[in-house]
Amino acid sequence: MAISIDDIKKLRAMTGAGLADVKKALTEAEGDFDRAKELLRERGLAIAAKRSDRETSNGCVLTKVENGFAAILALKCETDFVANGADFIALTRSILDAAIANKCKTLDEVKELDINGQKAQDAVTQRSGITGEKMELDGYNVLEGENIEVYDHMGKHTLCTMVQLNKLNADAGHKLAMQVAAMKPVALDAQSVEQKVLDEEYKTAVEKTKLEQVEKFVEMKLKKAGINPNLVDSEDHIESNINKKWLTQEQADEARKIIAEAKVEGEAQLKPVMIENIAKGRVQKFLKENCLVDQEFQFGEGDKATVSQWLAQQDKELKICDFKRFTLVAE
Repeated sequence: MAISIDDIKKLRAMTGAGLADVKKALTEAEGDFDRAKELLRERGLAIAAKRSDRETSNGCVLTKVENGFAAILALKCETDFVANGADFIALTRSILDAAIANKCKTLDEVKELDINGQKAQDAVTQRSGITGEKMELDGYNVLEGENIEVYDHMGKHTLCTMVQLNKLNADAGHKLAMQVAAMKPVALDAQSVEQKVLDEEYKTAVEKTKLEQVEKFVEMKLKKAGINPNLVDSEDHIESNINKKWLTQEQADEARKIIAEAKVEGEAQLKPVMIENIAKGRVQKFLKENCLVDQEFQFGEGDKATVSQWLAQQDKELKICDFKRFTLVAE
């Protein structure tokens, strides 16, 4: 049967599919809109299944606040070409708008939302069938209440943040949202850091401190023997320097012996109390650099104030209640 251009436009508006795909689906369905939509969905599922093992490292991240409810939503895809497409961004925005309107708390709730007569997850699958790329909803954060500012970093839709204050101060909220984007804090304050994060940081700090102390001991032993530590800091470096005539074979053998013996001796001489104190200091440094209120504020007037100090300068009662951050960019 003949398919009219009006029918094609109507189904395209409903599904977002390309003209050729819509015409083909309507022709196969003999003009049955419901069947044509199902055909488009099935083709999207087939393509999604074929590409299920692909990496979705690009995409679109958007944020919005309305009526005391704010959210960040990420729709991921394979390439920046698709991610920057107007239709892909529009789909992300339509899902976010629906999530805000329905005050969805979880990503599972978002996937079940109605988007132009179909579930959000199905709309994403269908879009995957149109572009030929794997797509997935991945990343959904919310904040509820008053005094929330949202920020889309440089308007590029790859990094978004939200900050909630205890009092209305749009300028401060905007600058703090920029701070969160730039400095990627892991928690609001030291008390908010998960214990498992602290435990892992302490463990890493202990191992790093032990390694550094042993390396210092090895360097001291090499220098006492008249050997430049920089010439023998790795086996590859030793071989390279022998070939360059910067080391003799005898010097290299002596250096290897000193290094092996010094490592054993250095490890035996490690002082647990000193290691513990240095490690604790490193954890404190981690907290200062990664807790939002203790970070150096990046958008002040050069006075080196922490975020909490800068807040007090604006209003002694002004506090940060919460923040969220989501990015597609590897950091």
